[in-house]
Amino acid sequence: MRTLAQQRAVHHPLFARVYARVGHLMDAETGDHRRRLLAGLTGRVLEVGAGNGLNFPYYPATVTEVLAIEPEPYLRRQALAVASQAPVPIRVVDGTAEALPAPDAGVDAVVASLVLCTVTDPEGALAEVRRVLRPGGRLRFYEHVRATDPRLARWQDRLERPWGWLVGGCHPNLDTVAAIGAARLRLVQLDRFDLKAMPPLVRPHVLGVAERGS
Repeated sequence: MRTLAQQRAVHHPLFARVYARVGHLMDAETGDHRRRLLAGLTGRVLEVGAGNGLNFPYYPATVTEVLAIEPEPYLRRQALAVASQAPVPIRVVDGTAEALPAPDAGVDAVVASLVLCTVTDPEGALAEVRRVLRPGGRLRFYEHVRATDPRLARWQDRLERPWGWLVGGCHPNLDTVAAIGAARLRLVQLDRFDLKAMPPLVRPHVLGVAERGS
């Protein structure tokens, strides 16, 4: 487990405020994906980059506790308010994906929803996910990813830097599925689809499940 000193400060005040205002407007299209992402979860769950708590209403009653990690101060305050109305107990804390504030093998599942594109060290973040999962525990992920269409993938590469400046450090060209496999998390379910409401650069999405072995 990394120390607090190894965590990076995350502060995107303008993007955070825009996201908090418009994120719920996408719920008509993303709500069903969020339900699928969380369906059937049980036990203790850690959510990475919870944002302003858009997933919180969809947690099933079989979840005993959610430890929700959010490094951006404004979004964390929003998430705290939403957590008080959630159907399951949710504890919102400061922290980053690269240094999860949880013990080894301490959770039954990790949820990552539209967040892995923003981490500075995806390899380190996924190593942290594997560390905190119990053997047999699962990562549930819903992310926009690098396009399988070579032409679009080239545009994602070309526009990565300006897009990141505009959208809170987001990397549109991250091959999240490959990174999960490289972190020794076994892919057990994967659905690829385009989210039509998004700009073409971040339209390719995946929804899946990966498992930690013993």
